[in-house]
Amino acid sequence: MSTRRQLRPTDVKRLNRTWRRSTENRLALILESVTGPFNVGSIFRTAAAFGVDHIWLAGNSTPPTNAKAQKTALGTDRLVAWKDPVPAVQAVQAAKDDGFTVLAVELTGDAVPLHEARLTGSVCLVVGSEDHGCSPALLDAVDGVCYIPQVGRVGSVNVAVAAAIALAEARRQEWTAQ
Repeated sequence: MSTRRQLRPTDVKRLNRTWRRSTENRLALILESVTGPFNVGSIFRTAAAFGVDHIWLAGNSTPPTNAKAQKTALGTDRLVAWKDPVPAVQAVQAAKDDGFTVLAVELTGDAVPLHEARLTGSVCLVVGSEDHGCSPALLDAVDGVCYIPQVGRVGSVNVAVAAAIALAEARRQEWTAQ
């Protein structure tokens, strides 16, 4: 009978290398007015894990250089390109100019469930502020909107969790399409 054990660091690197070889789609994020430093740090760490190319900070988002953000980012802000915050619509336009389809993760009347959204190709996902979500101006500027279906008695999840779920779904769609 074999005993299950955790992979050694070299085995983890080998496993990650295998997944990297089957990953071609570009992913990016826009954080609109995400102010919680622990949320920002967690999003950067998750973005680095899923191979995000760029994070545009928008509105009054906290930069990952914030000391509290660094506690959860663990230096991953060096692995994902980012710039200081700009107005949200400007961030959307910058992502579009870079060839991304921009999709907000938000609850709107025309939003599609995340698993039905087309998250292949070059996709930039947008998450909004912890309290108010995405602004009306940003929602008018994006190419589409998707939401995370939930069946519990809570109406939303933490912004860092939402970003992680959306990034994981984008990669899942890419990997299962191969």
